[in-house]
Amino acid sequence: MTYRPGRRTRRMAISTAVVLALAGANGPWLYRVSSERYHEYKINKPEYKAANGHWDFLDVPSEFRINTIHAALLHTGKVLLVAGSGNNQKNFDAKSFRSVLWDPGTGMFTNIPTPKDMFCSGHTQLPDGRLLIAGGTKRYEKLKGDVTKAGGLMIVHNEDPDKPVTLPAGTRFTGKENGRTFVSKDPVLVEKATKVFDRKTGAFLRNDPGLGRIYVEAQKSGTKYETGTQDNYRISGLSGSDTRNVYGTAQKLALDKKDFQGIREAFEFDPVAEKYVTVDPMNEARWYPTLTTLKDGRVLALSGLDEIGQIVPGKDEIYDPRTKKWAYTGIVRKFPTYPAVFLLNDGRLFYSGSNAGYGPADIGRAPGVWDLATNTFEEIPGLSDAREMETSATVRLPPAQNEKFMVIGGGGVGESDRSSEKSRLVDLKAAEPRFRDGAALTEGTRYPSASLLPDDSVLVTGGSSDYRGRSGSNVLQARLYDAKTDTYRRVADPEVGRNYHSGSLLLPDGRVMIFGSDSLYADKANTRPGVFEQRIEIYTPPYLYRGSRPELTAGPKSIRRGGTGAFTTGQGSTITSAKLMRPSAVTHVTDTDQRSVALGLKRTAGGIAVTVPGNRALVPSGWYMLFVADAKGTPSKGTWVRVP
Repeated sequence: MTYRPGRRTRRMAISTAVVLALAGANGPWLYRVSSERYHEYKINKPEYKAANGHWDFLDVPSEFRINTIHAALLHTGKVLLVAGSGNNQKNFDAKSFRSVLWDPGTGMFTNIPTPKDMFCSGHTQLPDGRLLIAGGTKRYEKLKGDVTKAGGLMIVHNEDPDKPVTLPAGTRFTGKENGRTFVSKDPVLVEKATKVFDRKTGAFLRNDPGLGRIYVEAQKSGTKYETGTQDNYRISGLSGSDTRNVYGTAQKLALDKKDFQGIREAFEFDPVAEKYVTVDPMNEARWYPTLTTLKDGRVLALSGLDEIGQIVPGKDEIYDPRTKKWAYTGIVRKFPTYPAVFLLNDGRLFYSGSNAGYGPADIGRAPGVWDLATNTFEEIPGLSDAREMETSATVRLPPAQNEKFMVIGGGGVGESDRSSEKSRLVDLKAAEPRFRDGAALTEGTRYPSASLLPDDSVLVTGGSSDYRGRSGSNVLQARLYDAKTDTYRRVADPEVGRNYHSGSLLLPDGRVMIFGSDSLYADKANTRPGVFEQRIEIYTPPYLYRGSRPELTAGPKSIRRGGTGAFTTGQGSTITSAKLMRPSAVTHVTDTDQRSVALGLKRTAGGIAVTVPGNRALVPSGWYMLFVADAKGTPSKGTWVRVP
């Protein structure tokens, strides 16, 4: 019998001949193309996805593409993407501030009017499901060569114990020794002096002057208007006793680099009305602040650069969602910007040492447990690569009840090229908590993103081994971390490098969104400026390629702490665990909201019953995703439940 090849076989034979001919003429090109095709074939095989998961690009229409720097999952299931000016001074100068709302369920996008530049603000979830956003950008940095007028920090003193003083924008300060005049850019309130008495005798000792801080600038351009030493400054426009009691002091006022400046404005984003609502401004302007929810639902604002580009000098303050007002804590504790500060089960706070950069290299960087009520701080020893904590990520490992944390990667202070491959672990329930090294990454990694998954693993992805991806140093790898075995497992690689201004968050369907990246350069030679990465990737973990998953069909929308909720499901006999996962609010790989709380679980005739722990600090009031999982770890979709 004669064998005659079919059309498909003949086409393949012809293609092979062409490939062989091309191979002789252009071997490297053919190898690259064939390798890429094989890679695509491999990563799309069902068995590969079941073992490693899969990455896909989110289809974002051009009119909704923004420089996403902040992202938060709302209890409506939608994701708020915030750029503000997007680290683009042209947008800032044009007052073009952007936010976009994405609905993962429908794929729809909506532009949200954005009232202020929320670029590099802080945010956290509030008990009623709104998102609090505070701070942002008042002025972009100016590099040394771009500064034309000498300027800097002026400290205004008020020695009058009877009244405060307000100086308007445009106030002139003239040095008593140097004779140079500088002008304020904004108004400043200087509190009255404080009378100090001897505690034993009651005798008056002195007046401690009230102090105000303001940015001033020379009237004219040029180096001849710089100052090199401290001087006292007379203030124009004063009269009477104010001419004696009110004066300025300044150190060097020069043409040095000027840092970003922050704003005081604060907003709540209403997920139902889908708009920003203005609330009381903070007492301090903040750029790069952290907002951490406290046990009682109030919010603590920490650190940041103020309205004159200086690190906020430890003046922490608290927002009350009921009154919409801010108040100082009355204590002083200094941190670098975007400090990773988490609420613990006893109401105290844990600072892991992770931060985003700005601030003195030797102040406020040691990790420890902070009692806000007494302002006592217990340092925790044993942190490896302690000088490489900038741009590291911190996660509270599941379940949250265990109070175990992991600090991942990080780099040296500022634009350092140093980076750490370490994962440091600490058990805060130990009699004497101490960091120890856990499983390591394969290379030093700054800006790693870490998202808790509903099967209790942690997705760690992205980052770069050098500052802002310099020298083509992006780490195109993803790993799943197993806290029970302290091991990383390499899974499918993302296609896009992610470094500065990137982050990730868990979606209600169990997938993970990763966004942003702001490389300093676009090539390994560091010759072409980088372009902000607007593409968004979605990672589908291996557990979503196992076939069927548990499903909750009905149940309560609210469960009180210590209370039980009954849910119907057709898979009640196979469900082995349940957890509440707090939705993320992430920026600069900092997400202090993220936590996974294990629930009590009982099977019922129609499904299951879950019990929420009674500890308010463990389960702060707010909206959570309820996930249940079977013995294989396959999770359900998240069901929104509010804990009042």
